[in-house]
Formats: sequence, C-alpha cells, structure tokens
Amino acid sequence: MKKALILSVICVVLAACGGANKGGENTTAGQDAAAAPKDGNPSYDPNRGSGKFTHVDIAPALNEAMAENGKKVFEVKCSACHKLTEEKLVGPGWKGVTSRHQAEWIMNFVTNTDEMISKDPKAQAMLELCLVRMPNQNVTDDDARNIYEFMRKNDGVK
Repeated sequence: MKKALILSVICVVLAACGGANKGGENTTAGQDAAAAPKDGNPSYDPNRGSGKFTHVDIAPALNEAMAENGKKVFEVKCSACHKLTEEKLVGPGWKGVTSRHQAEWIMNFVTNTDEMISKDPKAQAMLELCLVRMPNQNVTDDDARNIYEFMRKNDGVK
C-alpha cells in the first residue's frame, strides 16, 4: 500500500511538472554531446537562447484577454509548483514577480529554462533557494507573453 501511494505521488508530480529528462542532463531536443562547447555548457537553438526576448512592449493598462489566457496556462503548467502569493511551494510564489524581474527575463526563463539556469546568475541563485530545477514546460512565445500578463494582473495591474 505504501509503495503504491509513493508511486502515485511521483507520477502526479512528474505529470504536473512535465516530467524530467533522463539523467538530469540539460539538453535540447535534437542535440548531441558533440554539440557541447568547451565551457561545458550544452549548445542550444539560437532561436531559444537566453536572450531571445530583448524587448517586450508592455502597455500601462492590463490586457484582460491575454491575462485570462495566461491564467489558463498557469492552471495547467504552473500551479502544481507555484502559488499566486509570496509563499514558496516547490518554486517561488508569484506575488510581486513583475516588480522583481523584467518581462524579458521572465519570458526568457519560462521558454528556455535550461539555458537560463546554465548561464544566468539570477536563475542560478533561484535554483539554490528552491533546490528544485524548473522543468521545461514547452511554453510557447505567445503563452509566455500571456503568462506575463497574468502575472501583472496577479500583481495588481489594472
């Protein structure tokens, strides 16, 4: 009974967080070991690089439709590990996140988590605090923008 319960919990966590790649490696689909540069960091698709989003136009007023779409993505891909308060669940709480991080940083992080964790000091510091690596949720660019708008709504932007 105890083993079945533990197995069930592990399956739920993996399903909720999008699973994990074998061996905990930081890899991108279609990439091989020969593609890794000398510094030890794996190569990556330049269209998914840690600096893909260099400028995001943010209107002063909230885009309600985008925020609603972002809420849907949050409920499916994010809510298992993040709360909308300041409280840490598995990952950090989202309250105030848009005042702590720029839109570009957030969108780069959610669309290219592995690359950000391997190279970005702020992402590395967050990993040290949370002790759990955020899995790649395969968030699209549009979903990332919608999630950001939902974060703004959660932070009180109207």
